[in-house]
Amino acid sequence: MRALRFSAYGPTSVLGVVDVPEPHAGPGQVRVAVRASGVTPADTYLRSGRFRDWIPLPLPHVLGMDAAGVVDEVGAGVAGVQVGDAVFGIVELAGLGGANAEYAVLATWARKPDSLSWEQAGGAAGNVETATRALDRLGVGPATTLLIEGAAGGVGTVAIQLAVARGATVIGTAGAGTQDFVAGLGATPTRYGPGLRERVEALGGVDLVLDCAGSGSLPDLVEIAGSPERVVTIADLNAAEHGVHLSQSAGQHADPPAPHGLAAAAALADEGRFTIPIAAVFPLSNAAAAHALSETGHAHGKIVLTP
Repeated sequence: MRALRFSAYGPTSVLGVVDVPEPHAGPGQVRVAVRASGVTPADTYLRSGRFRDWIPLPLPHVLGMDAAGVVDEVGAGVAGVQVGDAVFGIVELAGLGGANAEYAVLATWARKPDSLSWEQAGGAAGNVETATRALDRLGVGPATTLLIEGAAGGVGTVAIQLAVARGATVIGTAGAGTQDFVAGLGATPTRYGPGLRERVEALGGVDLVLDCAGSGSLPDLVEIAGSPERVVTIADLNAAEHGVHLSQSAGQHADPPAPHGLAAAAALADEGRFTIPIAAVFPLSNAAAAHALSETGHAHGKIVLTP
């Protein structure tokens, strides 16, 4: 099968689409014929070597954390799904990849909602799990006000919708050109950068903060929240220096996973209360452009690859 792989750390030029052996579903897993798969900042960090000391990889490595497709193999002990079902899900996170390919083995999945396109579903699962994990850690629920730093990105757009569905009030930071985009997802938009504390106070203040940007703003976010315990980041690797929790899906200090978020998001999508904004769709053969766009930090929504 064709898969997106790199054999050495480096820039986007190390990426290549090559023929590799097909994976097969093991116990508790399903295999899908991939219709679409996602690209995340973590994929670019793995490829570039930014994570090499933290999460060493056996090379060569096939990238991709999440995908949507049609089930064509069902592993032992799996119930509630059969060959031919349309699903979206996540690969085994300990393997840190494998979804950017013609076939992918999913360890966690949910039924694909009819209301989401293949591209939307293909880019949904990783962001849904990440956002759910962070919201659970913060204890976001009714009568809480949450500030999301980096609200226009892949995880931020999902976190807005899931937090609103929990009954929370959300304020989201974004650039001047994406204020309406953030508002359309259910958050009160405000600009990021200098003066954020004053702008948030003018909006009534917040109880909790989720940092999806990793832009170095944690000192300001801790001040806005009132204490580091009220802040969670998914993107700032220097979180510990500020007493802030870095929520990770893999590695020695990984948080408990949040697979329950997938079915919850699918149900919300069926109700018309959840969607996946798409920043761009690229063919697998042009994955280098997808990684380049992700590395700009200015993709509004999810970046997706199609086989």
